[in-house]
Amino acid sequence: MKILLTGSNGLLGQKLVARLCQESGVELIATSRGTNKLAMHFPTVRFVPLDVSNRAQVREVLAHERPTHVIHTAAMTNADECELNRAACWQHNVIAVKHLAAACAALDAHFTHLSTDFVFGGDAGPLAEDAVPAPVNFYGESKLAAEHVVQASPGRWAIARTVLVYGVAHNYGRTNLVLWVRDSLRAGQPIKVVADQWRTPTLAEDLAEGCWLLARQAAQGIYHLSGDEFLTPYDLALRVAAHFNLDAALIERVDASTFSQPARRPARTGFLIEKARRELGYTPHSLAEGIALVSRQRDAVT
Repeated sequence: MKILLTGSNGLLGQKLVARLCQESGVELIATSRGTNKLAMHFPTVRFVPLDVSNRAQVREVLAHERPTHVIHTAAMTNADECELNRAACWQHNVIAVKHLAAACAALDAHFTHLSTDFVFGGDAGPLAEDAVPAPVNFYGESKLAAEHVVQASPGRWAIARTVLVYGVAHNYGRTNLVLWVRDSLRAGQPIKVVADQWRTPTLAEDLAEGCWLLARQAAQGIYHLSGDEFLTPYDLALRVAAHFNLDAALIERVDASTFSQPARRPARTGFLIEKARRELGYTPHSLAEGIALVSRQRDAVT
């Protein structure tokens, strides 16, 4: 297998680099915009700069590398940024997918595309793969449009939808809910956390494993990859506080209307993952295991 990975500098991309390096039968080409953030940590992994929104670059790189599989994790994923910069969002989340899907089809390369629970309206979670999408923000609209591009491709493809991914990455500017809660409470800082949104939080390592399973089996169709515990961010914050014996009284229970955000969030998403368990052998960590792993990793790099 020769796997070309997009977005290797991102959280999921970094976890996929670490996972795929363990497979002796896999040749990995890591690609991303900008410089390689993993050069010091994975010096043997070949890195190729690639802006997936640039059609000429996509065609040139894929034609030269001729991968057997492409795992596409690069995207504009900040929902508020997407709401405010719709042209850029469409370019990175839809047009880029058109370029990649066409190039993969021409090479008969299997294409794994990452999508999101935000393609759903959020009134019926947890959701199976055949639930009807109805996005409530522009980020979700762009990702649903990208799904339609992939589904219309004559090539071989799989779509991996996921939810509220958390984890630790190298030289990565964004935090996540688990670490934000832990670090805030350790500093004695009161926090407000929403209790009227429901999700199935996903450990980044589990998502990387699911993507590898999709590619290895050249799976076809849509798969939901997430954790299997359905809870609110407020519930998650309480779990984090309990895990680290921190003061849960610092956590204020609020609803989404407390925050003024450009992009509306769906109320109830979260996924049913029986299909991935059955067909792929996907087995995510428990939330307690994920919290412990993320904490160990953060402490190791700070």
